[in-house]
Amino acid sequence: MGLFSKLFKGPTIDMEKSDANAKKMRVLFNKAVENGDSYSLIFGYTEDVSRFNYGFVHGSKTKIGNLIVGWNEKEKTIVVVPTVPDLSGCGEPTYYRRSEILKAYRNKYPTDAFIIYPDKKSYIGINAYDWLDDESLYVYVSQEEPLKAFTDFFLHQFATK
Repeated sequence: MGLFSKLFKGPTIDMEKSDANAKKMRVLFNKAVENGDSYSLIFGYTEDVSRFNYGFVHGSKTKIGNLIVGWNEKEKTIVVVPTVPDLSGCGEPTYYRRSEILKAYRNKYPTDAFIIYPDKKSYIGINAYDWLDDESLYVYVSQEEPLKAFTDFFLHQFATK
């Protein structure tokens, strides 16, 4: 490999760290959510957390709200658990059941996000990517396959038409 390709190959994923964080996410989610093992998980985040009534979880000073997002296809339910980047703790879960929400859709602008309106007064935008580089703000976890599965579930079973 030449010097140019070493310099411009882009960041690499630390799978050991990613796997450890995925395990921490599962432990936190299972503590917060009854029957947590029946949910598949991804990491997501939401911006301007005050708008979503999550507040600052465990003293976090950022305007980014880290989320552990679980979904259960059989029950057509998404559960969002706020957490912090080091996964040292989490807040209370919020349940979004397909039968109880006003609307849900995938938004492509200004960011690619999954938008859920439980009622006419509030909403949450879940941003989710394969992985994010800034560990001071985000949980470091590789999730290409789970993110594809969540996207498929959201678009085909959860989103409103």
